[in-house]
Amino acid sequence: MTYDYEINQLAKEESWRLFRILGEFVEGFDKLSGIGPAVTIYGSARIKPDDRLYAETEEIARRLGQLGFSIVSGGGPGVMEAANKGGREAGVTSVGLNIALPADQACNPFATQSIVFNYFFIRKVMLVKYATAFIIMPGGLGTMDELTEILTLIQTNKVKPFPVILFDSKYWAGFLDWLRNSTLSMGYVSEEDFDLLRVYDTPEAVVEAVQTWYIKQEIVGKKAVTKQTPVNERKQYPA
Repeated sequence: MTYDYEINQLAKEESWRLFRILGEFVEGFDKLSGIGPAVTIYGSARIKPDDRLYAETEEIARRLGQLGFSIVSGGGPGVMEAANKGGREAGVTSVGLNIALPADQACNPFATQSIVFNYFFIRKVMLVKYATAFIIMPGGLGTMDELTEILTLIQTNKVKPFPVILFDSKYWAGFLDWLRNSTLSMGYVSEEDFDLLRVYDTPEAVVEAVQTWYIKQEIVGKKAVTKQTPVNERKQYPA
């Protein structure tokens, strides 16, 4: 397989790419304006429909849709497909924001509105811009990239503060322990950077957290990362 390595190929003579970039921004803004309130759901592209996580993602999206929230995902398979399926079942706008990759990531069939981007950074803007909450299901490198970028955007006041919800405390325990006992304890971040980070283990708790924030601007449940929380103190993070 031949790769384009698009970023490495950029040169000053290729200013025409600016028009392509601008065009993708315009398309995204035009097609997504007015979809709010929306919730963006991130997670692994590799899970199958018979996976427990698929069913839980679908339930979360369906419950949120029944409350009137549009659903936004990365448009591909796995968690993204489950999220769009749940939104579609609830009868709300279910957006899939896909990315053109060397190994094609096909748009899942459950998105009611799809856009395919060539540039990751434009796609990331669209995934964030219209959300009133972010739900991070278990996933790999792409999911981690999106999670840390959201936390950074909130930390630097580049986006309005919204809940950042991790699903499955067992999966995220190692990451949270590292944040707490390495990054936070060494002063590389502040405890306040994680004020809106929560972790839940049931679809009901996730939906309650999103709805409570939307109605009351209140975040429910214990903070996921604090200096006072010892390593492995809890296996569950209830609402």
